[in-house]
Amino acid sequence: MSDAFEALTKRDHDSICNTYARYPLAIDHASGTRLFDVDGREYVDLLAGIAVCNLGHGNPELLETVTRQWTKLVHSSNLFHQQEQVELAEKLLATCGADKVFFCNSGAEANEAAIKIARRYMHVVRKRDAYEVITLDGSFHGRTLATLTATGQAKVKDGFDPLPEGFKTVPFMDLDAVREAITDKTAAVMVELIQGERGVRPLSQEFVDGLVALCREHDILLIVDEVQTGLGRTGKYWAHQHYGITPDVFTTAKPLANGLPMGAMFAREEMAAAFTPGTHGTTFGGGALVSAVASRVLDIMKRDAICERAADTGRYAMGLFEGLKAAHPDKVAEVRGLGLIIGIELTMPGKDIWNALIDAGFVCNLTQGNILRLLPPLIIEKDDIARFAQTLDGLLAAAGLPKSEA
Repeated sequence: MSDAFEALTKRDHDSICNTYARYPLAIDHASGTRLFDVDGREYVDLLAGIAVCNLGHGNPELLETVTRQWTKLVHSSNLFHQQEQVELAEKLLATCGADKVFFCNSGAEANEAAIKIARRYMHVVRKRDAYEVITLDGSFHGRTLATLTATGQAKVKDGFDPLPEGFKTVPFMDLDAVREAITDKTAAVMVELIQGERGVRPLSQEFVDGLVALCREHDILLIVDEVQTGLGRTGKYWAHQHYGITPDVFTTAKPLANGLPMGAMFAREEMAAAFTPGTHGTTFGGGALVSAVASRVLDIMKRDAICERAADTGRYAMGLFEGLKAAHPDKVAEVRGLGLIIGIELTMPGKDIWNALIDAGFVCNLTQGNILRLLPPLIIEKDDIARFAQTLDGLLAAAGLPKSEA
């Protein structure tokens, strides 16, 4: 470690709450699909700020938008009509089957809004005493008290009791368990169509079709969390479009403003009627600056066919990684993904492989201890994917067998 890195990590330790297991890197600047650390070393970015910087880093068109909007209007609050916000809403709604959108600042806030609108819709519009939300084991919906309670992972809940009531978690992709959990108190089922933090686990078409049928049968809402999968990550604007469904409510956040904090909750007209003036709000959500940037993001995505590019690059990547699985069946258990959200599940602890990838100049995510999760900018070049696959191939060849098989 360099003196510059050690000095920065000490200052970090001395001044910032210890809530993150930091990577052994200190990023100084970035450009396109490259990250540069404090010592000037270059890395291929296969993480994109955790599915945030879909258009890469330092995009000059977004810089121009920030500069222009900064001198025009940054913030006025949601007490006023805002042209930038309305234009963004219209562009977003044109990509999906929703009728209304609520802007906020993060994925957790978007999911909070989804939970609130589901409850208020049932209470105020449908006149039903229904408030429970059913989620799936392995899900991740946020860090607020409500969204961490909704999350189907015990580790995020540790030490935060008492948790809010009104949430049930059922086994992953178990339709019978969902059916058994539904009561007259159920307001909604909330799912990620591809569980990201849990290791890129897609729901099957059969399960999703069954889930939609259950929601219709029991007259409850289907909420889809697209915080990580939205806006082109899967090769379509929205992951739910792969499944041929229209959620009652869905959310997004991470890539919306390509690095500026922004979230959104979408709802059909009937559900949106539950939100009236004073029932929900935010000071910063949908401000002029972030709305202008997000609007430009959508313009670039449409002009440059970013969804189609992500789908094509994702197919190429999956082909390479399936080849790795075939070449190393004792070390690669499964390859999962859609578009450019990809998980490579190893049969062994992945920390050494992950560290070696960083040393080789590739930054990706390690989740659940043995799953390499790739969330690169959607503008990543195939050559970079190929070099990553070649490097991983060499590391797997050199790695020892899992202890149970050695």
